[in-house]
Amino acid sequence: MANLRSPRFQLLLVLQVLMLIQSKVLCYQYKVGDLDAWGIPTSTNPQVYTKWSKTHEFKMGDSLLFLYPPSQDSMVQVTAQAYASCNLKDPILYMNNGNSLFNFTSLGDFYFTSGEPGHCQKNQKLHISFGNGSAYSPSYGPSALPDSAPSYPTVFGTIPAPPSSAPSQSFPVLMVAVIGFVVCSLLSGNL
Repeated sequence: MANLRSPRFQLLLVLQVLMLIQSKVLCYQYKVGDLDAWGIPTSTNPQVYTKWSKTHEFKMGDSLLFLYPPSQDSMVQVTAQAYASCNLKDPILYMNNGNSLFNFTSLGDFYFTSGEPGHCQKNQKLHISFGNGSAYSPSYGPSALPDSAPSYPTVFGTIPAPPSSAPSQSFPVLMVAVIGFVVCSLLSGNL
């Protein structure tokens, strides 16, 4: 058995802990609409959810946070047909707590709208196409944004960028633990 007080063993343990700390978290939580939150789009920014969805690429494990006053609004997940016709009957999911969190646990198209009558007709709706690398709201069409669309600063700090599609340079946590165990065992003479 290895001497737990030996400097060599302690150094290896510290190195293993440092490698574990460097593991990346690849899931993000996105606030729908950023500073505009979840509400009826204004006349000055009627395409807020189209613009927002075009600037994000979602991955498995990411989540959407819908923020709104609970006494004035809600969020429902609906089918494609219900989305197109603004039919709020029989939603897939209904949330009205003002702090609604939706987690991506499968690939596909996801349709969201306000659960309040009339809000969907005023374009308070969002379509996310998840799994093919694109996200857009087809209520305006994929090419609806002009090249001169304004960019708004974030006053609450930077919004984390989604991880690039390049292969990750970090080892998974389990692999780091296994490598650390093998190295410690080899150096202590147990393998």
